[in-house]
Amino acid sequence: MVLAAKQTLSAKIGFSAPLPRRNPSSSLQRLPLSLSFPSPALPKRTVLTLSKPLHLSSLRAKSPVRRSAYEADKSEPPQPIDDTKSEAAKKLKIGVYFATWWALNVVFNIYNKKVLNAYPYPWLTSTLSLAAGSLMMLISWAVGIVETPKTDFDFWKTLFPVAVAHTIGHVAATVSMSKVAVSFTHIIKSGEPAFSVLVSRFLLGETFPSSVYLSLIPIIGGCALSALTELNFNMIGFMGAMISNLAFVFRNIFSKKGMKGKSVSGMNYYACLSMLSLLILTPFAFAVEGPQMWIDGWQKALSDIGPQFVWWVAAQSVFYHLYNQVSYMSLDQISPLTFSVGNTMKRISVIVSSIIIFRTPVQPVNALGAAIAILGTFLYSQAKL
Repeated sequence: MVLAAKQTLSAKIGFSAPLPRRNPSSSLQRLPLSLSFPSPALPKRTVLTLSKPLHLSSLRAKSPVRRSAYEADKSEPPQPIDDTKSEAAKKLKIGVYFATWWALNVVFNIYNKKVLNAYPYPWLTSTLSLAAGSLMMLISWAVGIVETPKTDFDFWKTLFPVAVAHTIGHVAATVSMSKVAVSFTHIIKSGEPAFSVLVSRFLLGETFPSSVYLSLIPIIGGCALSALTELNFNMIGFMGAMISNLAFVFRNIFSKKGMKGKSVSGMNYYACLSMLSLLILTPFAFAVEGPQMWIDGWQKALSDIGPQFVWWVAAQSVFYHLYNQVSYMSLDQISPLTFSVGNTMKRISVIVSSIIIFRTPVQPVNALGAAIAILGTFLYSQAKL
């Protein structure tokens, strides 16, 4: 009677079976009781036991494998078609900028050399280039084609040293092209990275990787080889290109230091730079050459060339501003590394086109030096960035 009551009580509490006795010397003295508590959703008399596995078919739809696969698909959504189109449009835009930049630069160099051959007054020619660009931008601001930049005194104060260096570099390059071939001037100007590294190293204390210093070897060697084998070498033309390199290096340094945080677009920035450079250059042009020399030279050029000489002067002035403006607009859209590569390719196009158009005699050794210098410039752009 007592044993039957104990079995009935055990079944109601939830014992699945009588517990076996264990050896007292065993490490496990007693197994835990296998208890099951009644679920509130079931009738009170129903008892659950853990002696058999509990299967919940309703949870199978939410399998961990299915959930991880679903979330993996969510983490890598397919790229929208609009993003692909916008990326393609951006690449096309940059390509158009590069092609326009190179074409305008080639046209400027051709007309600039034609003008200087007939009218050897580089100071006035440089002034007219800056004046044409300044006039074009003033008209664009007045009629609303380009939004007028918002500037203050601090902006012009930081822009002044940039404009001084830009003026010296512009005039020096024009003086160089008035004395030597366009191709030779641009070969020497391809050595600008060497000046940039040397100035930054010894004046600013900057250090560079060894690959940058090694890239200077072909640049300096190629320029030296071209200078030694140049058939129409002229010291004034050579020094003009060298001074231009040094001036543009300082222009870039001043520009980086002074223009941080300024919200002026590339187009308007170059426009302001041209206007300030024009104010700096004009009195020096009058002092070095003077109106009487300009008038006499103008009359001689008109008699030798004819009315088309006026078109040459206008073309070189307008195209100078346009190619510089497009280059600054390109810099707004691309990285400095891409810009450096584009600048190297631009110089190659100018050298080759000027040799073809002006039929400049080039010795094989001279061409080899130019190729080495340009290759060094390309390697420098890769190592620098």
